[in-house]
Order: sequence, then C-alpha cells, then structure tokens
Amino acid sequence: MKTIDFYQEVSQLLRNHTSVRKYKQKDIPFETLKDLLSSAQHAASSNFVQAYSVIAVTDEAKQKEIGILSNNQPQINSAPILLLFCADMKRLEHACRKKKADIEQQTTENFIVSVIDTALFAQNFVIAAESSGYGICFIGGVRNNPEEISKIVGLPDKTFPLFGMTIGVPDEQHLVKPRLPVEAILHENQYDEKKYERIIGEYDQTISEYYQKRLTNNKNSDWSETMSTFLSEKRREHMKAFLIDRGFLLE
Repeated sequence: MKTIDFYQEVSQLLRNHTSVRKYKQKDIPFETLKDLLSSAQHAASSNFVQAYSVIAVTDEAKQKEIGILSNNQPQINSAPILLLFCADMKRLEHACRKKKADIEQQTTENFIVSVIDTALFAQNFVIAAESSGYGICFIGGVRNNPEEISKIVGLPDKTFPLFGMTIGVPDEQHLVKPRLPVEAILHENQYDEKKYERIIGEYDQTISEYYQKRLTNNKNSDWSETMSTFLSEKRREHMKAFLIDRGFLLE
C-alpha cells in the first residue's frame, strides 16, 4: 500500500509541473541548492561520463547581463538564483590527461552524450526542486548569445551552455498545460503516423480551449498553429559555428 501511495504522490508531482517565471523575494540557502544538485547527480549517465556542469549565478550584475542576452530579464531578475546547465567535456579531458590519453570529444556521438547527460541531470534536479516546494523555468534563451554568456561565467573550451534555469519560491500559479495524449507518442512494435490527423485535430481543440481559459496570456490559437509558427523559420543559426569553436566539430 505504501508503494502505491508513493507512486501516486510522485506521479501527481510530475503531472503538476508548470513553468514559474515570478518568484518571492526569498533566498535559497546554498547548502539546500547543493543538496538538490547532489540528488540530481543520480540521474543515468552514459558510461558514467557525467558530462555536465552547473554555474550558479548569484551575482546580480551577471544575472542582469545574462537576462538581457537571453531576453529573459523579468524572470531572471525575479529569481534568487540563475543556473546555467552546461554540457561539459573539459573535466573528462583532465581525466584522460591524467592517464596520458587524448580525448576524442569532437565526435557527434560525444556531443550527443554530453547533451543527454546534461538534460537527464537537469530533469532530475527539477523533480528534486519541485518536491521541495520550489518552482523552476527552463531558459533556452541562453543560446541566443552563447558566446557572450560563456565569457561572463568563464566557460572554457569543450563546454557550452545548453540552457538556463531559474529557481525560487513561486509567486504565481498557472494551469497545467495539457500534454499530447499518450496515444500520440506511444507506438507498439512499429511507428504509426496514420493516427496523427485524428489525434492532432483533437489535441488542437484541447489546446485552443486551454489558451482561452488560462490565467494569463490568453490567445486564440492551437497547437498546430503554434508549432507552424515556431518551426517555419530557422532559429539560432549561429549555434553550429559556436559549437565548432568550442571544440565540438561533430565528426
């Protein structure tokens, strides 16, 4: 019975996730942050490389600068801590150097591993943070100006900021945005795209109703229209040159 209750509690925590962009003026003890990160480190890691690092940006001047560069000033200025989650092969270079080995970090596979490791670690951190009463918001906007942001926090080669994250005590509430039905993402034995026309039509109606009823930023749109606008233009084309400059040649 306890196992069932625990599952239901964790399941409800996951289902209640919303992005929080406004926080109360309440500091997070650094020891608490370290404890949350320690829990997050138990995420799966390919071959145990643990190819990630986190920069906790607590300096207000740096927070404001990154807020401008990422076009996320209001929420970053509101949060007590801004975290930069970085894909990191630099520490592995040091480990290999200790054994007089050269690191082949420029391959596409190692790039993928570092991105996956960082994402799994970050999601574990989200669960730990939200279970402790904090709210978070991912900030992909750090990739708007990754080179400048890397300089602000002194990132070396073989590292890059994958995304940012604000964390704090929530000072706002949002309705949970409806996800795609499980039927849309689950395929048994082989991929089935024939079902998409029906499922997307139904999901568009669900999202349209959500957009009109949510507490802020109401709009008359649906999922297909939002995705069409988002995906019909090239975005952050500077990232390829930036990654090559950081040593990720994607061979």
